Amino acid sequence: MKQVLHIVSSPRRESSISKKLGSAVIEKIIAKYPDSILKKRDLTHPLFPHLEEKHISAFFTPAESRTTEQLETVALSDTVIAELKEADIIVIEAPLYNFSITSTLKSWLDHIARAGSTFRYTENGPEGLITNKKVYLAFSSGGIYSEGEKQAYDFVVPYLKKTLGFMGMTDISVVRAEGMSVPVIQETALQKGIESIVVE
Repeated sequence: MKQVLHIVSSPRRESSISKKLGSAVIEKIIAKYPDSILKKRDLTHPLFPHLEEKHISAFFTPAESRTTEQLETVALSDTVIAELKEADIIVIEAPLYNFSITSTLKSWLDHIARAGSTFRYTENGPEGLITNKKVYLAFSSGGIYSEGEKQAYDFVVPYLKKTLGFMGMTDISVVRAEGMSVPVIQETALQKGIESIVVE
């Protein structure tokens, strides 16, 4: 039995390509592991909160010293970290917006990247604490960013690989539906992305 965490980050609904690609990844996971338990975290409905000073202050206050208000402040962060820890497989929908990730996905990362919870500093340097996870990134874009001159503009995949890897999640597969705004290519881009999905 696999615990699967599905992260949705596009503000678009049915028209979202990353959602369609992410759903296809989920379908293939369920087909391979039919007894899987699926947890979906939609970062857009309701809108996932950006970090405020109160969050940072509460994060750096020892748990036993937090006030009631601070405990309430860190509750969502604690919840999404718990979801991450209990998952065996994580599917993250990651559309390219202005060459980077959506602000909601960045907010989620800001809430899960916490020293002492998902990584720690040791005498040998930082150590990720979220290990033994399989991650799938469902990437979508209007242009082609996997190769060619626009590859340098892709700050989605490299950033997510580095950030997730810092927390210990290094087994990452990327599936792409790209060229969605390119004539001719756009007609088959999503289907090619779906056909490229390989579930391990």
